[in-house]
Amino acid sequence: MRNRDENKATTIKEKALEMVVKEGFDGFSMQKLAKKVKVSPATIYIYFKDKEDLILQLYKEENEKMAEETLKNFRPDMSFSEGLKVQWINRSRYCMENKAQMVFLEQIRHSSLQKKASTLLSSEFRAIMQDFVTNAIKNKQLIKVPVEVFWSVAFAPLYTLVRFHGTGTSIGGREFTFSEEIMFKTLEIVLKGLKPE
Repeated sequence: MRNRDENKATTIKEKALEMVVKEGFDGFSMQKLAKKVKVSPATIYIYFKDKEDLILQLYKEENEKMAEETLKNFRPDMSFSEGLKVQWINRSRYCMENKAQMVFLEQIRHSSLQKKASTLLSSEFRAIMQDFVTNAIKNKQLIKVPVEVFWSVAFAPLYTLVRFHGTGTSIGGREFTFSEEIMFKTLEIVLKGLKPE
């Protein structure tokens, strides 16, 4: 049995992410990847069971990196407005600095692998976010709504701004550049919408 080379595994994952982002899942194959990395397909199977295993491992790693960045300077006992502000700053910075990774994560979320991928999300990250939301509701800083409603109101506006920035245009083809001013103006509206009356 051949030994695993972690540098080679890293290179394989990096090239796989590039290929999926550029060509989509349909254009991605282990044979094409092997050619790109200049190894035999058998070498890739030392590290990954199959194409799905490779993609899911990559998804898990990228999600963990994003979760780690998202939690910088964040505590679940922060006030809701301060905690959400820190989250927005961290999430927007991560998105801007890791565009290919964000495209990859979005591709997974809109693919047939989404269900399997969602089971790989960090339980620690989920617990921290749950504590944050629970504390905010208990302290009467946040209305209680289903998690899907909360996420749609609390984070979807930020990701929409980031997507506009990525294309350089917004609604109707208007030019758009992301800025802290626009981000904080949007956050202000989000916080008003989630605040108890």
